[in-house]
Amino acid sequence: MATAVNPVVAATASTSWPMFRGGPALLGVATGNLDKELSLLWTYKTGGPVKSSAAVVGGKVFIGSGDQHVHAIDLATGKKLWSFKTEGEVESSPLVLNGKVFVGGVDAWLYALEADSGKLAWKYQTGDKILSSANWLKSPKGDATWIVFGSYDNRLYCLDAATGKSNWVYETGNYINGSPAVANGQTVFGGCDAILHVLNLADGTKVKEIEAGAYIAASVALEGGKAYFGHYENEFLCIDLAKGTNQWNYKDRGFPYFSSPAVTSDRVVFGGRDKRLHCVEKATGKSVWVFGTRGKVDSSPVVVGDKVVVGSDDGRLYIVSLKDGSELWSYEIGQPVGSSPAVVDGKVIVGSEDGSVYCFGAKK
Repeated sequence: MATAVNPVVAATASTSWPMFRGGPALLGVATGNLDKELSLLWTYKTGGPVKSSAAVVGGKVFIGSGDQHVHAIDLATGKKLWSFKTEGEVESSPLVLNGKVFVGGVDAWLYALEADSGKLAWKYQTGDKILSSANWLKSPKGDATWIVFGSYDNRLYCLDAATGKSNWVYETGNYINGSPAVANGQTVFGGCDAILHVLNLADGTKVKEIEAGAYIAASVALEGGKAYFGHYENEFLCIDLAKGTNQWNYKDRGFPYFSSPAVTSDRVVFGGRDKRLHCVEKATGKSVWVFGTRGKVDSSPVVVGDKVVVGSDDGRLYIVSLKDGSELWSYEIGQPVGSSPAVVDGKVIVGSEDGSVYCFGAKK
């Protein structure tokens, strides 16, 4: 299979999940359907906790681990294809684009690896650890592909995907933990400086800053000119980017939101440290349902058809009904699942702090 993947197609095709949250707007919505009852198809053991979320392209699963490696796994069999050694834990989630795997490490390097072989194409050093997953865009002239990602050195970086050369760097007031969302020529991301940043992607200049009221560890989802995200002071917000104003906010219990939202045509679904998965009306922020687990939900949910897939720190992977939040299926892994699911072709791939990557799907 050709390694060069059209990333626009990849974001919507059920055979690929090329990046964190599935596509550049970070909407967390997969195409296709899931069976009501999933079976464990394979497990792949790494040497450390797996907080990274998987990317799946060309029948290969790419994921980072606390064992200081990036792993490539055969989707069909769960067998190891290659691994690449870094100098620190890899909690960031890979971006797979044009035959390369882009992934950041706790060692402060952003690595570009050949997807087929795992060989290093180039690497770029920042001033602190990289937990943010990379996103991508076409250059303003359309003749190059650029990638953007944040670092704990308080900066957002934009690099040429082919060479690793810097296009621009934007400095904020604190750590950037979440991944930058990309839509309509802009990137939007929150920081631990409690500000929602909106930048022009062409040159990295500031379009606006919107006070969020507390630091933002989660990634933002962009849809219809609005940004959806939760923050550390126990609120989930919908911001109108053009106006720079708050469209609605959702407050429930006094617990932070670290999970990134899944955004559908009429609903927004996100996890909370109150041990629950929340579903609200997209237009109003009014609660539709909540689903309780036995541990905090830092995993970011993925919507597939009429189902929602999410992990919990209670050691379980859950599938719940998008309609009413009822539990449809769960699997006990036994250790926290903070990794976010990747959903491809009726399969769910997720990592756990037990050091393994799990693949679930229809019974063979």
